[in-house]
Amino acid sequence: MNHRLESRPRQAAISWLVPVLGYDKAEKEGVQKVTDDQTFYDDIEGYCGRLSYGHGDRVSLHVSTRSRRYDVRVERWGAARELVWSATGVAGAYFEAPADADAQGCRWPIGVAFAVAAGWRSGFYLVTLTAHDALAGRDVAHAGFVVRGDPNDKARALYVLDTNTWHAYNTWGGCSLYTGGHKVSHARPFARGMLCRPEVDRDDRKARPRRWGEEPDVDGAIFQRYRTEHGYPAAIGSTGWFSHARRFVEWAERAGYRLDYAVSTDLEQHPDLLVGYDLALCVGHDEYWSAGQRQALDSHVRRGGHLANFSGNTSYWQVRLDEAPGGTAMVCYKYTAHKNDPVIAGGRPTEMTGMWADPLVGRPEWELLGASSTFGLYHRFGAATPRGVGGFVVYRADHWMFAGTGLTYGDVLGADDGIVGYETLGCPVNFDDLQLPVAAERPGLPQEIEIVAFTPSSNLAVGEYPASISALTDQGDLEFIASRIYGDTSKANLARVRHGNSVMLTCRPAGAAGGEVVTIGTVDWVFGLATDPAVARVTANVLDHLLG
Repeated sequence: MNHRLESRPRQAAISWLVPVLGYDKAEKEGVQKVTDDQTFYDDIEGYCGRLSYGHGDRVSLHVSTRSRRYDVRVERWGAARELVWSATGVAGAYFEAPADADAQGCRWPIGVAFAVAAGWRSGFYLVTLTAHDALAGRDVAHAGFVVRGDPNDKARALYVLDTNTWHAYNTWGGCSLYTGGHKVSHARPFARGMLCRPEVDRDDRKARPRRWGEEPDVDGAIFQRYRTEHGYPAAIGSTGWFSHARRFVEWAERAGYRLDYAVSTDLEQHPDLLVGYDLALCVGHDEYWSAGQRQALDSHVRRGGHLANFSGNTSYWQVRLDEAPGGTAMVCYKYTAHKNDPVIAGGRPTEMTGMWADPLVGRPEWELLGASSTFGLYHRFGAATPRGVGGFVVYRADHWMFAGTGLTYGDVLGADDGIVGYETLGCPVNFDDLQLPVAAERPGLPQEIEIVAFTPSSNLAVGEYPASISALTDQGDLEFIASRIYGDTSKANLARVRHGNSVMLTCRPAGAAGGEVVTIGTVDWVFGLATDPAVARVTANVLDHLLG
């Protein structure tokens, strides 16, 4: 989320030294196995021409490899992985990554194309590319796409995958929005591990849950060790299909829920897509929203549709989509938008690609969600509540959300799996005469907010981020939020931003004709779905309530 660089500064990637010397010695000698830019780390790379397709559309795969032949497998990844299409011995060809691939796309020709058949269910489809006669461990790459729902046979719920955030963190071809870029193309491969990798326990998480007697990994050393030893980008701890969306989909489909699927850009490129759905879903780390996406969700709730947000840091940055010759790209100036985004000089400040809550934009996300990262951003991350409980403290145990869980007042939900972290959404809180939390007055907050659980969360200043993450030295999120929301970084304003929370709440935004929003404001909620019956039950209660 923050303007930090998501890994250490770029160095030469001397891969073979790490297994030879061992990680610690290699680190001492300044060797880093993985750079921020993983372009052609593997001997085959590929991407899909679009992020989503409808039935009857043709999927294009753009592939570059030095191998003479390669194989393709396409699988729908739901409750299980189901093979739907394959090809073997496809002729390979090598194409360089253009110098501007990160911003303008790769512009490779089509290597393989196939049609979305009528029987293919809506869902996420993983493409596995395997190069013949390539170096073991470097012979496989992944791409992916979504098949949207059948307009004539819609499910009642639409899950919008947070693909804008996937691209924001993707360093393939050069820069991400965290390593100096202001424009990132969708027409390039995803960095390795973002879509598929082996399952591990805890080590690939930025807010790694503690076990009995352990000290917290405040500096993120375990995460950095894991990802560098296995050749993964820093992005795997923040976003991608495998980290969050995959876990939610596997749980939901095994539990019998029928969902249709879409991607972030669909809500702008198909503005009526949500019409006819009762429920929209956000999961994981849905940080980057375009104006068209925000408008589609606002309109959905206003006309009586519901929204379930199981995501932290949701809708924090406004982005613009750019339809360039190389394919769709996403523009976001983030922390410098109020100074550097060209729309400011053009007299269109509301289009600025900074915070939705910035006064120049004037559409804070809390108007829709009842919560915002400006009221609490980090939990168990760096100096932000490093020994925090990692779960939600229950206050209104009699709320429908907790039905069947057995939880009572003061219990902690999800602590064993660390479901609160690493980025969060909070709500300004007061306490009523029963010592139960209520939303404090704040312009734009929905009038009907019911806070059912929360736990402390914090913003971070310069010098407070994990040591394994290189942050810029001029300001942290604490200073930035104070300056943009409250006008300056005085001691009083920094204190106003310092203390926040991660919240579970329900609300009805202004102007909604019956539309209800549920916000469970944490990135890591999904890590409890498969192992904690109470987390799974709360999730089912939310879906059943909003679909009922």
